[in-house]
Amino acid sequence: MAEISGHNDVIQPCQCRAARGLLDWTQDHLAHAAGVSRSTIRDFESGRHALQRSTARLIETALDEAGVVLLNAEAEGFGVRLAAAR
Repeated sequence: MAEISGHNDVIQPCQCRAARGLLDWTQDHLAHAAGVSRSTIRDFESGRHALQRSTARLIETALDEAGVVLLNAEAEGFGVRLAAAR
């Protein structure tokens, strides 16, 4: 299960968009990798609706497996980075 670095929390829309940018993934690519619909990704990123916790975990896991680390807001705000080579 993916975890936001330093804090158990759910992914934020801005992190989802930024993570896709780091990976050069489309919404379709992320939806396929996470096993959710593209409209789920689109609506979440645009702020139309929040994710169910189980759906958030699917997205977080797909991003984690692709090497994305989600950063919490405790220090300087939400963010993302690529993990060091595994």
